Amino acid sequence: MPCTRITTGPVPSSVAMCNSGGRRRPIRSERAAHQVMLPVSPRNVATLILRRRRSTARASCRDAIVIQRLRSRPYSDAMKRFSRVTAVLLGTLLLAGCSVPGASIGTDSGGSATAPGLAEPGTVNPGTIDPGTEPGVSDEALDTRAFQDGSTGEITSTQRDVITTGMVSITADDPIASVQDAVTITEQAGGRIDSRTENPATDNQPASANLTLRIPSDELDRTLAELKQLGTVNFVSLNASDITQQTQDLDARITSLKTSVERLLALMVEATTTADLIAVENALSERQSELEGLQAQRDYLSDQVDFSTLTLELYSTGTVDPGTPDDFWDAVAAGWNALVSALGTAIVGIGFALPWLLALGLVAAIVYLVIWLARKRHTAA
Repeated sequence: MPCTRITTGPVPSSVAMCNSGGRRRPIRSERAAHQVMLPVSPRNVATLILRRRRSTARASCRDAIVIQRLRSRPYSDAMKRFSRVTAVLLGTLLLAGCSVPGASIGTDSGGSATAPGLAEPGTVNPGTIDPGTEPGVSDEALDTRAFQDGSTGEITSTQRDVITTGMVSITADDPIASVQDAVTITEQAGGRIDSRTENPATDNQPASANLTLRIPSDELDRTLAELKQLGTVNFVSLNASDITQQTQDLDARITSLKTSVERLLALMVEATTTADLIAVENALSERQSELEGLQAQRDYLSDQVDFSTLTLELYSTGTVDPGTPDDFWDAVAAGWNALVSALGTAIVGIGFALPWLLALGLVAAIVYLVIWLARKRHTAA
């Protein structure tokens, strides 16, 4: 019977056996330790195929694991090498930064931080152009040029915008006559009168007057000293409000809008289609409207800064003297006025007492009702 070679795995002996004619004989070969010879039969062939498939599957699994390990090893090795190189470079840069002369990391006396390789504020780095400045010109050069022109970027005390308001109360012998004196003093100083109220003396009220004066800011002290001569000063109150930041912001916005309007006007001339022309006109209308509003605000603030606002109150020194009637009809009129005044006072008193009378009447009605019910029950009993 012919024999076939079947792989069965390791055996205790390095000698393989072959069944031939019912006898077992050893087979000497290099692979005898892992193979045996079996007779050719369907069952043995099936066993051979099954064992080869299992062996192939196990080998494929082992090969896949080995291949996966081999594939992942280069990446892990590369990552390790990259980490080591990065750490070495960082350490080198750190040591170089600490050892460079004149380089510092931290804050100076003004609280600003400076790092190696970074340009300080106010300088232009090579290869970069600061918007709004000429190429190759540093801020120091611009500051020097501005200084030579006689102007600086700082705000001095004479350039500050301050609104001054105040109130003065004066007691005068004749407030109505003092009003004209106050108007004359204000106009001589170059100011104007924004409002004027005169209250002549009546039977129940002394004379008084109220004026709103707009006085040039540089003439305020002198004008105030002259106004105090009108009578006895009761009190003087002055307030100052600095609006420099607000006016500078308005000036910047107005300048920007003017530039935008000029560009839109140029675009309107260059417009070739109706759609472009309409779009430019709409944008131009919006810019001009906003510009007019900002310009109105700026003009109002300028007027408030240039002219201080001073409220002047004038009061009378004496009391009202009702006097005595000179004839019959004056006496009748005085009596009638007294009657009207008395009736008015009585009506006011009644109106004041009416809620109290209603409350007392309600309490009295409740008490009367309780007493009446008690008597009715007593009579029925």
